[in-house]
Amino acid sequence: MSPALSAAHVGELVRELAPLLVGGTVREAAALPPRDLLLVLEDPAWGGIRRLRLSAAADGPRLHLQLGRVHRHEGSTGPFFERAAKELAGATLRAIEQVRGDRLALLRFDTDQGRRGLVAELVGRHANLVLVDGSERVLEWLVEPKQKQGDARPPRLARGEPHVPPPGRAPDDPGPSVTEAFEAPEDAPRLAELAPLSWRVENALGGAAEEAERHRASKQLRERLERKLHGARRSLVGLEARERAANEAERVRQDGELLKASMHELRRGLEHVDLEDWFEPGGGPRRIALDPKRSPQENVEKVFDRYHKLLRSLESLDEERARLEERAAVLESALAELASEAEPEDVERRAVAAGVLEPLDRERGKRVQKAAPRLPYRLFRTRSGAEVLVGRSARDNDELSIRIARGNDLWLHTADAPGSHVVLRVGKGTEPGDEDVLDAAHLAIHFSPLRGTPRADVHVARRKHLHKPKGAPAGLVTLSGGRTRRVRVEPERLARLLGDDRDAR
Repeated sequence: MSPALSAAHVGELVRELAPLLVGGTVREAAALPPRDLLLVLEDPAWGGIRRLRLSAAADGPRLHLQLGRVHRHEGSTGPFFERAAKELAGATLRAIEQVRGDRLALLRFDTDQGRRGLVAELVGRHANLVLVDGSERVLEWLVEPKQKQGDARPPRLARGEPHVPPPGRAPDDPGPSVTEAFEAPEDAPRLAELAPLSWRVENALGGAAEEAERHRASKQLRERLERKLHGARRSLVGLEARERAANEAERVRQDGELLKASMHELRRGLEHVDLEDWFEPGGGPRRIALDPKRSPQENVEKVFDRYHKLLRSLESLDEERARLEERAAVLESALAELASEAEPEDVERRAVAAGVLEPLDRERGKRVQKAAPRLPYRLFRTRSGAEVLVGRSARDNDELSIRIARGNDLWLHTADAPGSHVVLRVGKGTEPGDEDVLDAAHLAIHFSPLRGTPRADVHVARRKHLHKPKGAPAGLVTLSGGRTRRVRVEPERLARLLGDDRDAR
């Protein structure tokens, strides 16, 4: 396994790459999801193009000249890639700098919109790419920063706020150099002479990251194919049950004839009727179930409707069975290909073309890597359907309580502990129901350090009684009204509110 880039390695690479790339114009900022960006630069003095790869891959964050082949991404990307392409296309690269001697590289650009910057935070599994403006205020980031629930500190990355580098500092011991840490690959292309350190990094870390991504893609595809195959097999079992039921169609018709001939014995409210069975040798009674809510005529029609439905089902069974058996065979073949180390992309493409697998973006019900705009709150609903908004962080609490909440909305917060601000939406001229307030209070307790306590006090006030003192820290507000409510936590109520939101649990 290749070593990760150290702070000293980043410094060496920056010093090697800057003379080769500064002054070049960005022809394209190409997305290589999930975590790589390829800057294609050109300059008449070079007699061609040069490609710089910036990767926030958890298995190998890095920057280097891209000399090897790259598989172009087709399809949707995401907010960061779209913003980077828009902001950097046509920009001139003015500088590549190492930030505070650490595993951070800053690329400075001149664009038609002014100065822009791209920060490569090459800090192991928490690597990220951050687009900033000329004042180094955050415009967009690639990897959504995580913040622990209940952490009152402002998030490290926030749009419109100054970029804050990740915590930590470069070690005093620089460790081995790039030449010492990474072996020189054989069969170097001509351009490798321009950036020999970059070439070592591309081969060592790039190859490892690509193999890790291939393994991830193969595992994900295998799970998708297995789900589809399981579904096809279950459908085949269901067909067998349908066939058994359809083979009883004649008996259903006979029951209909018995009911039709005995209409005078039927009346609304009966759950069954016992009739002499003319269709069986020797006769004998036959009990036929009825719908007590239906009239005699409606019960007879219901039986004949079922008879005709069973006949139609029998007619299509052979065709459906053949289709499902073919589908299962194609899926089994795709899984066998994947097990034989075939490229996941090729296997997926053939499966999609065969119609047994949907493209990943359609399967997810959204565009691949296309994240919805981040909201400063989580949304929950009470049993009555009222909306409850829960702030995600201290800064988000301010956004929710001060800018989003309306004057008549109800604001809730734990009385004896920090935590998320909670807003219960209240319509104009209406009063919140007590059950809705109790639901919102449960969420206020859950999204605080008091999570798990059996009882807690919760402040309840109208939004119009809420004030933000000038210069107060993020998340701090004052109240000029309201009351405190003692709440006994009901686990069943909380489970209903949280539903399938695993991140909230």
